[in-house]
Parts: sequence; C-alpha cells; structure tokens
Amino acid sequence: MNKETIKRILLPLLVLILVIQFWSGIAHIVEDFPTPSDTYVAAFGGINVDGDEITGVLSDPFYIENQDDKGLFWQIMESLKRVFAGFSLAILVGVPFGLMLGMSKNAQYAFDPFIQIFKPISPLAWLPLLLFIFQDINITAISTIFITSIWPIIINTALGVRSVSEDYMNVAKVLRFTAFEKIIQIILPVSVPFIFAGMRLSLGIAWLVIVAAEMLTGGIGIGFWIWDEYNNLNYHNIIIGIIIVGLVGYFLDLIMGKISDYFDYTKKGRA
Repeated sequence: MNKETIKRILLPLLVLILVIQFWSGIAHIVEDFPTPSDTYVAAFGGINVDGDEITGVLSDPFYIENQDDKGLFWQIMESLKRVFAGFSLAILVGVPFGLMLGMSKNAQYAFDPFIQIFKPISPLAWLPLLLFIFQDINITAISTIFITSIWPIIINTALGVRSVSEDYMNVAKVLRFTAFEKIIQIILPVSVPFIFAGMRLSLGIAWLVIVAAEMLTGGIGIGFWIWDEYNNLNYHNIIIGIIIVGLVGYFLDLIMGKISDYFDYTKKGRA
C-alpha cells in the first residue's frame, strides 16, 4: 500500500472522528439532541440510553405496511423515480435548446437574459405555483426538478458548442456538410464533455430539490419521511435521513462522473 492510498484512507477517517466529536459536543450543549451512539441504535437497532429495546429503521428497510407506510428503501426509490423523471425531461429539452443557443447568436441574444433571470430562482418559489397548476404531488415534484435542473444542461451545452474550433467548422463548409451532419460529426463529439458536465451538475441539483419538494408536497419519499419524523419528534431519524440523502447524492455524483469520463474523448486520449 503506497503513501497516497494510506492518505486517502486515513485523512477521511481523521475528519470523521472530528465530525463525531463535534456532533457529540452539540449533543452535550443542546438538550435532547441525539448523540452519535443513540443515532446508531436508532438506525440499526439495540438498547438505547433509557435501556429500551429499539428496532432500527435500517434493520428492515424493505417492509411495506401499506401504501403510505413503507421502509426506507422504498422511500428512496420513490424519490429517485421523481428525480430521474425530471432529470430526463431536462436532458431531452436542455440539450437541443443548448445546441441551438450555441449555434445561433440571435437565439443567444434572445434567450440569455431570461436564462440568467430564471436560473437563480429557488425551487421553493416554483412549488406553490406548480402545485396550483397540476394539483398533483408527483407531477409537481417532477416539474419542479425539471425547471430547476435544466439550466446547467443548457448553459454547458451552449458552452460546448461555442468551444468548437473554427477550423473544424471551415472543414465542414468545405465538405458541404448539412446542418445535421455538422451537429453529429463535429459539434456533438466536441461538446460531449461539456454536456455531461452540465448533466452531472443537473443531477446533483435534482437530488437536492427533491428533498425540499417532498417536504412541502407530502406523499411518499425520503424528503417527506424526514419531515414526518420531525413531526413525530424522532430527531435520531432526521439525522439518519440526512446521512442517507448525502450518501445517495454522493453515489449519484460518482456514477455520473464515471459515465462522463467514459464519453469524454479528452480523457480517453490521455489514457
């Protein structure tokens, strides 16, 4: 095991120890705040600080009691369904729109001010309006994800198109490429790394948005589960939910990063 590998293992462990110490410090200061050990028992089961036998929320994440009472696995799956539905719509609309903006100066002049205005709007601002329009929690959550996660895809796709070398475009003129051939054979191959970078950012935003959306719209999902645990004063489970949201977000980013690297010709060339 080389020195770099040891650092990659030891340094995160040191940070984890510091986080746990900080967490324990908060638990000593704030009354009834869950300690790390109590949270572990709430997650996996065991004897709590009061001597009671606890069944952890992660001891059976696959249970289904009824339509509204399901284990954490199903809560996460419902959230992921909404995330990927909104994310897929953002890709389907954002990539062609970004290509158009990158290829046309007039389109850029026309739409760029509105992109800059709508891009920073919080998902919580969209939720009430979309819920009023659709009157359905699933469609509301999906459309909120779509609206808030489409901007990185559009912006990065347009940036990728504008990064295409003028020499390549001159070659396309000499060879008399059609607009479609120009996009497929020149623009897209160069733009792919930018497009996937935008998609990676977009997926992270989509997962961020779903928790807030589900807290406000209700139903089933990890966001609503966290809010429901708050209403039931189960603060241990809130921390468990936060950790799960972080871990799922981490793995989504990791997977998207691997996919992005696979389609990035520049990294293949260096390999």
